[in-house]
Amino acid sequence: MIAIGVLGLGNVGTGFMELLNSGKQTIENRLGTSVSVKKILVRDTGRPRARLAAGIITDRPDDILEDPSISIVVELMGGLEPARTYIRRALSRGKSVVTANKEVVSCYGAELMDLARENGVRFLFEGSVGGGIPIIRPIKECLAANEIHSVTGILNGTTNFILTRMEEDSMELDDALAEAQRLGYAEADPANDITGADVARKIAILATMAFRRGIIPDVVSTTGIDRVTLADMRYAGELGYRVKLLGHVGRRDDGYEAWVAPALVPLSHPLAGVRDSYNAVMVEGNACGTLMFYGRGAGGLPTASAVMGDVMEVIRGGPLPKFSFTSDSSLALLDSRTAVAPFYIRLKAKDEPGVLAAVSGVFGRHGISLSMVLQKNAAGGIAEIVIVTHKTHLGAIHDALIDLTSLSEVPAVDNYLRVWR
Repeated sequence: MIAIGVLGLGNVGTGFMELLNSGKQTIENRLGTSVSVKKILVRDTGRPRARLAAGIITDRPDDILEDPSISIVVELMGGLEPARTYIRRALSRGKSVVTANKEVVSCYGAELMDLARENGVRFLFEGSVGGGIPIIRPIKECLAANEIHSVTGILNGTTNFILTRMEEDSMELDDALAEAQRLGYAEADPANDITGADVARKIAILATMAFRRGIIPDVVSTTGIDRVTLADMRYAGELGYRVKLLGHVGRRDDGYEAWVAPALVPLSHPLAGVRDSYNAVMVEGNACGTLMFYGRGAGGLPTASAVMGDVMEVIRGGPLPKFSFTSDSSLALLDSRTAVAPFYIRLKAKDEPGVLAAVSGVFGRHGISLSMVLQKNAAGGIAEIVIVTHKTHLGAIHDALIDLTSLSEVPAVDNYLRVWR
């Protein structure tokens, strides 16, 4: 009998219990042993609970962390604390830990993996990225012989749902966000999704797995979707693109880059077809070429599927993993200003002779070549100008936009987005 302790009974915790109960016979047949959840930690034992948790609810962490019969702890609380403290205690007491907590893994994965190794147990986190999509183990094991060139993906179901609704239903961002909240895709406080912070955590984890050196979310250049408007969605469509929030980490000739940002993705690109709350991750390696992993990126059961896979790996046993991302082996990232891409710019300019020449002159002084310039929606003496550049440095774009705002002919620079290859 394998006894498990579960920390947290929210959406994913409930999904985990449902999956274990509904598939118990199949799971145990594949493992060759019986599996049981002995205790579930919750904040409030007075809340009504499903029958699947009857009799095993506790609000005392020690009932799990100090019980020698519990060999696996499944952490599904979310947030940094007290989750990190509980994970450390479990590992220190010789218990393997499985988690879906992207905050803890992205910020403290190094110390927790080292602590697991010191105590001869496992620390697994497949569910922390991509929900039910298997991506951590394929990068770590199946693609271990590859030199990974890049990992790029749509890694947040909430923002992808919002952008899909903006495009397909002609909704502004605030209205699409309200719809996502009504359907349960977005939290009451959606800041981590809208600002890109959630994707930064996930891309930090994927970067660590792909390049065998750790980074933390704070060093990932991060821009959210808060400035994307319905106008951007429409112009992107006219130009043959679709706006997606991407997370990317890649190897360049001069070093490594990692960023999160909304980008115009060509309609012919596989990532452009990822709709609603689905996620997708593309991995490029020297031997495997380009691989794409696609599926539901969030939700109780999809994430529980990844968590259960890790639990089953712990139970199967075998040699402990040798790979560890340690604090003295960090991935140094290039300055974000050195990023190279085409860019889309939307600005307002006076509708009069010579203005386009003045705008083009600013870009020219910064060494930026223009691929396309469109004048749209002239009204009241002001026109909306849409520009697409050839490949250039992000730093040059920033400097040019600063100069543009100083022109009396340009009342506003409304937005700029990178264009994905």
